[in-house]
Amino acid sequence: MPGPLEGKVALVAGATRGAGRGIAVELGAAGATVYVTGRTTRARRSEYDRPETIEDTADLVTAAGGRGIAVPTDHLDPSAVRALVDRIDDDQGRLDILVNDIWGGEHLFAWDTPVWEHDLDKGLRLLRLAVETHAITSHHALPLLLRRPGGLVVEVTDGTAEYNRDTYRVSFFYDLAKSSVLRMAFALGHELGPRGATAVALTPGWLRSEIMLDQFGVREENWRDALDRVPHFAISETPRYVGRAVAALATDPQLARWNGQSLSSGRLAPVYGFTDLDGSRPDAWRYLVEVQDVGKAADVTGYR
Repeated sequence: MPGPLEGKVALVAGATRGAGRGIAVELGAAGATVYVTGRTTRARRSEYDRPETIEDTADLVTAAGGRGIAVPTDHLDPSAVRALVDRIDDDQGRLDILVNDIWGGEHLFAWDTPVWEHDLDKGLRLLRLAVETHAITSHHALPLLLRRPGGLVVEVTDGTAEYNRDTYRVSFFYDLAKSSVLRMAFALGHELGPRGATAVALTPGWLRSEIMLDQFGVREENWRDALDRVPHFAISETPRYVGRAVAALATDPQLARWNGQSLSSGRLAPVYGFTDLDGSRPDAWRYLVEVQDVGKAADVTGYR
């Protein structure tokens, strides 16, 4: 049976690993053709120096039921992004879904370090990777997306607008980057809404990305072994959970109701009826406010 996104074309910018990979795979599972981009390929690694590649992501998309197409792209290079969009136009003649998940700043920020003590070059590099890349990609991709009504733009960030408004996020540079992406979705909503498209900001919860699992010395199969050291990790979720949120948005005939809003995987799960891979529905941002941030003992009862 064809999937609900059969015939649709998506670009997941920043799909090498983490949320981007989870989103690409779930769009593939719904039948979409998904272009996946990043800087790490089987032939060359980015400064992350990790084993995940965009070719691997494309293969996972295809295995899930879609068509994955890997295109190595540095989204700080406007000419490279323009060439990417031209290729999608030449190949498909359309773009229905744009996911801006470009990040690349995992090793560039220092926790709880004030701006005057933070490495300036690393902080500015983080802002370029996390903010400028999104603007460049939107600039070049949105004319193609707007050719047909009903397009979806997803700006992936960390934290909801409400949570980030009231909470200092890690460091000056990290806080600024994630809040900027939230605001980009708001601005894009104003520009796209009257033209028949929808833009949203979307955050996963505590993501069990490849990097996070490595940091805690566990795998997806035994991630609960980390709970003795990090009890609140019990609220974490797989990258596929936020992927299912994007797929649900992309198939919603009333998608425009979300235009310009800040959303989370946990908020959308009960609305659309999807779950994480284990059948649960973790609501991390509510948990953080009501349990973790107020110093209560870890207890996910009622939150997943």
